[in-house]
Amino acid sequence: MENRNIKRIQELSKILLEVGSLLMASGANSSRIRITIMRIASAYGFSAELLITHRALMLTVFDEESDYFHSSLKRTSPHGANFKMVSGISRMSWRIVEEGWDYGKVWAEIDRLKSLPHYPRLIILATVALAGASFCRLFGGGPVEMLITYIATFCGLFIRQEAVKKGFNAYLCIFFAAFTSCLIAGSAVKFQLSVNPEHAFATSVLYLIPGIPLINSLSDLLEGNIMNGLVRGMNGLMIAFSIALGMLCTILIYNI
Repeated sequence: MENRNIKRIQELSKILLEVGSLLMASGANSSRIRITIMRIASAYGFSAELLITHRALMLTVFDEESDYFHSSLKRTSPHGANFKMVSGISRMSWRIVEEGWDYGKVWAEIDRLKSLPHYPRLIILATVALAGASFCRLFGGGPVEMLITYIATFCGLFIRQEAVKKGFNAYLCIFFAAFTSCLIAGSAVKFQLSVNPEHAFATSVLYLIPGIPLINSLSDLLEGNIMNGLVRGMNGLMIAFSIALGMLCTILIYNI
């Protein structure tokens, strides 16, 4: 086999693993990752087999004409939620199929997607806190309870962001955030600062609920990706346990 074709397959493997790791770290489910990678590989005339685990991707790119294959592995980053990245990679994969992009253009698009700016930190804190206050209203809270929830959510998310920056364990970061939010909202229950302070206490941690891990867990289980589904489900349960532990510590401190 020509050395040039070998390099093409090796370069494609790097692209596919980078795409897969970005999707995994951005909250995509296993099926979406596999479909996107197969689509890109097929666009360049190659076959691909992918093994997805919670912390790594193992890929084999196969050239049927020359009977040559290349296997490689890449560890994935800690998981989060970045739907801008997920939708951007999906659009890129279809443009590769329709427009026949070369590798250089694909790398340029990947770099562009990775460099897209996030929303300003203050905007994120304010809007997430507003969402928490809205949940409080849905649960029957009044203006005072909504204000307490807003402050508790704002401060809890701020603490979580700071803990992440310091490199704490992900579950500890969630515990710190839940503890902070409940400590603020729990003071309203302890000192009866409003008519129904329990609404503020109950909704002050809803921003931490692991919706994406649990949804992806169910999706993977239904599609037959049993191992990934169980791992993601257990991750969601660990997050829920961290939230509950933060609430429990606050209840014990205030004796409420």
